[in-house]
Amino acid sequence: MVQFEVRTPGSHPAVATAHRRLDPVVRRLRGLGIVLLVTAVAVPLGRLVPLVGGPVFGILLGVIAGSVIPALRSDVWRPGYDFASKTLLQLSIVVLGTGLSLQQVARVGVSSLPVMLGTLALALGGAWVFGRLLGVRGDTQTLIGVGTAICGGSAIAAATAAIGAKRSSVAYALATIFTFNIVAVLTFPPLGHLLGLSSEAFGLWAGTAVNDTSSVVAAGYAYSQAAGDQAIVVKLTRSLTLIPIVLTLAALKIRRENRAARALDAVGEGSYKGATASIRQPLPWRKLVPLFLIGFVAAAGLRSAGAVPESWLPTLTVIGTCLITAALAAIGLSLRPRELRDAGPRPLLLGAILWALVAVGSLGFQWI
Repeated sequence: MVQFEVRTPGSHPAVATAHRRLDPVVRRLRGLGIVLLVTAVAVPLGRLVPLVGGPVFGILLGVIAGSVIPALRSDVWRPGYDFASKTLLQLSIVVLGTGLSLQQVARVGVSSLPVMLGTLALALGGAWVFGRLLGVRGDTQTLIGVGTAICGGSAIAAATAAIGAKRSSVAYALATIFTFNIVAVLTFPPLGHLLGLSSEAFGLWAGTAVNDTSSVVAAGYAYSQAAGDQAIVVKLTRSLTLIPIVLTLAALKIRRENRAARALDAVGEGSYKGATASIRQPLPWRKLVPLFLIGFVAAAGLRSAGAVPESWLPTLTVIGTCLITAALAAIGLSLRPRELRDAGPRPLLLGAILWALVAVGSLGFQWI
């Protein structure tokens, strides 16, 4: 008697394997499609209102869309959101590195370094001190401090990629930076004229005390052409401090993980020790030095070597903005407003204190 094996469509082992491999891709693409729709609205809005910018519109529209259509927060979209908020976020930092020319940084001169390093220390030290006093700790404290110290949204994105910060912390940090960017753009030019600052002095002030690039441009050129040119170069130089800051954050994260593993070993037996043994193993260099940071340095090196033509820069800037907007839109889509309400107004107060410290400190360091 002859027996026949009946297979249903897709039941062949090779086909089944292909389906299993394809399924994660399909699930990722579904959520990514939603992210791209939000991004397609946020980027043009950011170009219309550059003081706000596409990234802020991205996270704002993401939160609104998720609140109006709760189904968008379903787990079915989660793989796409996770891909955008991690992979695209890291890629955006690499692309933004092409805007950094080391020749421009060198032209700033050592005279501006004390001001930049001083304000960096004020922001990071102030975040640690006042964050403890206000009860703003963890990721929120770190992101507000780094965003104020370095370059606003780009620094928050880089720090988020390094430490895997919570969605609510990212949203709060961005909202804080955005608020005080607007205050700076509106108040710095008249204050600069009142204080009688030269264009060079004002450019240094704006470049160190204003965060996002669009706001630095707005404040600098509102004062004078020379002030705007100076402010942009100072802002680019500040971006270099991302490298040691991200390395430090990655090292601190590893240290916390190892400390947690030792604590489990101290109180646990058997399975605890087995589960934590791998955490305590020496980590490869790529864990300590994130790949996106290497990409950022490589991109800046290529730009400085002339391998990135000037004619490409506008397009690369748009690509970088789209990528970071998509990443933040994904964070907004995943965020629940309750996570923001639970934190209260204290993060905004921390941001206000740090912004005032940096603004006053930048002027003070110039007059010393």
